[in-house]
Amino acid sequence: MRVLVLGGGGREHTICYSLSKSPKLEKLFCIPGNGGISEIAETIENISMTDFDNIIKFCKENKIDLVIPGPEEPLVKGLKDSLNKEGIKVFGPDTIGALLEGSKSFAKEIMSKAGIPTAKFEVFDEPSKAKAYIEKKGAPIVVKADGLCAGKGVFVCETKEEAIKAIEKIMEEKIFGEAGNKVVIEEKLVGEEASYIVITDGYNFKALPTSQDHKRLLDNDEGPNTGGMGAYSPTPLIDKELKEKIEEKIIKPTLKILEKEGHPYVGFLYAGLMIVNKEPYVLEFNCRLGDPEAQAILPRVENDFLEIIEMALEKNLNKIDLKEKSESAVCVVMASKGYPGKYEKGKKIEGLEKASQIPGVLIFHAGTKKINNEFYTNGGRVLGVTALDKNIPLAIEKAYKAVSMIYFEGAHYRKDIGKKAFKYLAT
Repeated sequence: MRVLVLGGGGREHTICYSLSKSPKLEKLFCIPGNGGISEIAETIENISMTDFDNIIKFCKENKIDLVIPGPEEPLVKGLKDSLNKEGIKVFGPDTIGALLEGSKSFAKEIMSKAGIPTAKFEVFDEPSKAKAYIEKKGAPIVVKADGLCAGKGVFVCETKEEAIKAIEKIMEEKIFGEAGNKVVIEEKLVGEEASYIVITDGYNFKALPTSQDHKRLLDNDEGPNTGGMGAYSPTPLIDKELKEKIEEKIIKPTLKILEKEGHPYVGFLYAGLMIVNKEPYVLEFNCRLGDPEAQAILPRVENDFLEIIEMALEKNLNKIDLKEKSESAVCVVMASKGYPGKYEKGKKIEGLEKASQIPGVLIFHAGTKKINNEFYTNGGRVLGVTALDKNIPLAIEKAYKAVSMIYFEGAHYRKDIGKKAFKYLAT
């Protein structure tokens, strides 16, 4: 098969790495790709991921059999609908399915209809009404911009004043543009966060290995939110009993209602969860793999990744027995100085070859560029250093050994990725 992956981050490098091991793969392309991806796929930097006309043209010229989008934006903007009209297969949901991530109010409506456990909420399209509701409800409370905000549209407010300011920023100052035309205001849930990601053909699904992300910039979950500073898999937080609850109360009802409404959901379905007293509640849905969760999850999947996707597109996912390796995985993100704010690019990266020679270490590139066979920083999150070993403590040790061998000016990373697991193992 000739496959085109869309995206240029660590998640997309991991997807390309997993696809590259398949005997079914004939040729791999990536738009726009990055330095690391360029070593296993032909990268195309002059086409935008939302320029569907040129993507269609590229697919036809290069006889592409399948397009796999990494990020959410192309899907929310109608990638699948546009390409399917031209007879090009896309592994991902249609525009309606992608609204699970593209519109928080849509996702909440779906959850309400299906009886899916989530925080109590209200939706507002007028700032005055939103502020009046906050005055009435009090704090703590969570304010979310309705549309896509690159992971930055959620404000967890401990006081009414903070919540009012969040409304002003989102709806009046329009810091997220059109994404802030509506807000969702919901109760604050207190518990433990986890990610549960499945592959689905619209009717059947297979759960990928469990994982837990580390969103905050600094150790001990302090500092600002980021796209993710690391992840580990599996998480002992999700035991067999909780897994069953997640699938019965969340995954199955979500797929069933979308099918009932005429939009069977095909692709990766990501439930961002809050576990409260051993009960799962949905914080958000995403219509793609997590990043950096993918870097910890996909290397633990034993099956031919391309074959799984093929079976899902053929509505035959029930015929696959998805197997995960017994090894644990830990991914530590190395970021540029200043991330998630302003950061510099063009810093030379050293030590990659030496670090990648450690058995069980995989280095996934996110914000990198390859120039004359050398790698330079080209983004906020630069690398995802993943290590596999027989348990979480050994994987942590190995990941940080690899991280210590890599250098670029201003490199920042958390020192406690994966340590959350110890808390659950002790209980």
